[in-house]
Amino acid sequence: MAAFPLATAEACDANPHLILNGELRALQPNFQIYGRRQVFSGPIVTLKVFEDNVLIREFLEEKGNGRVLVVDGGGSMRCAILGGNPVQQAQNNGWAGIVINGCIRDVDEINGCDIGVRALGSHPMKANKKGFGEKHAAVNVAGTRICDGEWLYADSDGILISRTEISV
Repeated sequence: MAAFPLATAEACDANPHLILNGELRALQPNFQIYGRRQVFSGPIVTLKVFEDNVLIREFLEEKGNGRVLVVDGGGSMRCAILGGNPVQQAQNNGWAGIVINGCIRDVDEINGCDIGVRALGSHPMKANKKGFGEKHAAVNVAGTRICDGEWLYADSDGILISRTEISV
């Protein structure tokens, strides 16, 4: 993980060649900011689920080692696939952040955690518990293809995805 927080606007300004060749991509600005950590970055772990949170919980029970979990929840706005307890566990296990292409709940609890969380919105209904989904699969979130092992940089300006760790 970068020693100092990397400002996404500065990263874009300093790396136009990476933007041109597609190695540095910005997600569409669809996400709300949650959690106490406004700025976060780390290597990406991907997960694809739909209205089910079993695999999300399994990942967040593992040591995070500064990684960022990117979950393609299909953009569903019908239920929350992430709540306060798994976010607390993610914080305790050393995850840098979580990006949810879907909804969360327990917003006040999540906002008290020292972790970065981005989601499309909040919803009071809980998800299914069937355990369906794909781990480490390439996902398409907010107009961008994201692969396991790439890097994510998030701050108040937005979210960047890079094939490799970048600096300015």
